[in-house]
Amino acid sequence: MNNEQEEKISIKSMLPFVLIVLLIIAILMPIPYYIEGPGSTENLKEFVTVDNKQDTESGAFYLTTVGVRKATLGSLLTAKFSDFQEIISKKDLMGTSTNSEYERIQQYYMDSSKNAAIEQALKLAEVPYEMSFKGVYVLAIEDNSSFKGKISVGDTVTGIDGHTFKSSEEFVTYVKKQKVGQEVTVSYLQDGKAKEATGELIELPTDKKAGIGIGLTDHTEIDSSVPVEIDSGDIGGPSAGLMFTLEIYEQLTQKGIRKGHKIAGTGTINSDGIVGRIGGIDKKVVTASKNETEIFFAPDDEITKEMKKAEPRIKTNYEEAKAAAEKIGTKMKIVPVKNVQDALDYLDTLKEK
Repeated sequence: MNNEQEEKISIKSMLPFVLIVLLIIAILMPIPYYIEGPGSTENLKEFVTVDNKQDTESGAFYLTTVGVRKATLGSLLTAKFSDFQEIISKKDLMGTSTNSEYERIQQYYMDSSKNAAIEQALKLAEVPYEMSFKGVYVLAIEDNSSFKGKISVGDTVTGIDGHTFKSSEEFVTYVKKQKVGQEVTVSYLQDGKAKEATGELIELPTDKKAGIGIGLTDHTEIDSSVPVEIDSGDIGGPSAGLMFTLEIYEQLTQKGIRKGHKIAGTGTINSDGIVGRIGGIDKKVVTASKNETEIFFAPDDEITKEMKKAEPRIKTNYEEAKAAAEKIGTKMKIVPVKNVQDALDYLDTLKEK
């Protein structure tokens, strides 16, 4: 056997190993998609303290999450054949936001959710409180804003040229009275540090008035006679509002409203106590069932004509949760709630375990 023949045999024998390595790389290499699937079920006793104390009563309230991870070819193929995994593009997940901007926005939604939950629980427990305005929270920055690259999504604007405000309406009214092209100095908080940035006001396309060129909303905090703290770690988004409200209310009143049961759920909450629609509820039902919770609160949200027109097959969160529960054959009871009082009324009907 000559050298040429030996070389051909050697290459041929190596081919299966090369193919295996290429296959492993293809399966493990990240691709520009994400996989949404069932996340975790978190005991709120570990998140919430009221009057510097934790909940020690029997039973528990749980928040539920949707897990999001970068897709690989392997996980993409797996998701294709799963009832509770969804393939989404980065644009569908984050819009035009960068990774850091998306994380900051999700953190804002979580902070707002916690504030709304604390306010609602204090109201229900008849504990006095005050809402304080901390500034204007930056949700987006226009490409033509002279403050782009200085102020970031997630920052809190606290003033302009030394002027402070008591609401975002006051802030917007003041800015609109200034001139397009006028140079102003904006004071803001970034990661807890006070900073300033100078730039020119631009013309807003909506009304041709002067503006900074940011999407904004109120950044508020609650002060009460009974301190309430929520440490949500790295969990973001607004969907834990209802469950936070129930956990805080239980700790404030010490009424034992769970009666020893394990209760999960989801839904946003606002200052009127309305429970709002969220995404991925089918995945949350799956994780709650795996955690052997007995009851799951689901938003019984209103489907408007506009929503129905845009998506003819749309269902309420409650209908989606009910369908998911039937599909996995769980014994967990799905309970529809339109507001926090619906949840409290249902808890009143429970028998002590």
